[in-house]
Amino acid sequence: MSTTQTVPARVSPAPVHRLGVTPARVLRSEWHKFWTLRSTWVTLSGSSLLILATGLAVAISHEPAGAGPEEVGDPVVLTLLGIQFGQIILTVLGVLFTAGEYSTGMIRASLSAVPRRLPVLWAKAAVFAAVTLVTGLITTFATFLLAQPFLADTDMGASLADPGVAGAVAGTALSLTLLGVLGLGLGALLRSVPGAVGAFFAGVVIMPEVLSAVPSDAVKEAVSYFPARAAQSLGAVQHQAGSPSDPAALLTLCLWALAALGTAGWLLKRRDV
Repeated sequence: MSTTQTVPARVSPAPVHRLGVTPARVLRSEWHKFWTLRSTWVTLSGSSLLILATGLAVAISHEPAGAGPEEVGDPVVLTLLGIQFGQIILTVLGVLFTAGEYSTGMIRASLSAVPRRLPVLWAKAAVFAAVTLVTGLITTFATFLLAQPFLADTDMGASLADPGVAGAVAGTALSLTLLGVLGLGLGALLRSVPGAVGAFFAGVVIMPEVLSAVPSDAVKEAVSYFPARAAQSLGAVQHQAGSPSDPAALLTLCLWALAALGTAGWLLKRRDV
């Protein structure tokens, strides 16, 4: 009696999924980190509410060609006066997103997971810029549209269809985003929240005002290309004499933000954590 031997079927090994560091995974990681910070929700909502509340308050209290702030002379600048609060708040958020990791020590874990280092900085900048740009566009357009019914019968009445108005509103959101990215770059560069915030106020807010007092046309022209002045020009329908054009102002803000990020990236590759 013969017996039949059964040969066990060869089982092919399960496919091995190799895990590695990819730009998409770094972006996803920074996205989760950004939204799990309580400061993100507080600053984004706080800046939007301040911009909206300030715009409505100014629009309601404005008096045509009288006691109102007629010296502004620009319907977009008038309704978006609260953008000054937003610039400060979102710049601080950008600083916290980078320098905050150094103060808590979380940066060691981030750079251990991404040894090449630079993708962490670029991912942070991309996530921050995308979120603040969307938030800024929604806030500025909503503020302008909600404020205009109170200004319809005044000298500051305007419509998005008027020449230059929509571009100035969008330019305000762009300047808000780029100033925040500049703050993010300063945070990564100085690795200190107080130091980066102090550097932003000293170099971006205070220095242009000090240099404006210098009796020199060359200095005044140079000051118009400082970040704060370029942001003012980008968010205005009526440009003051000597202020840069919209493309020049946008290019100026981009170069300032890229300079801060580029310097921070260069030092990130050469310094210890």
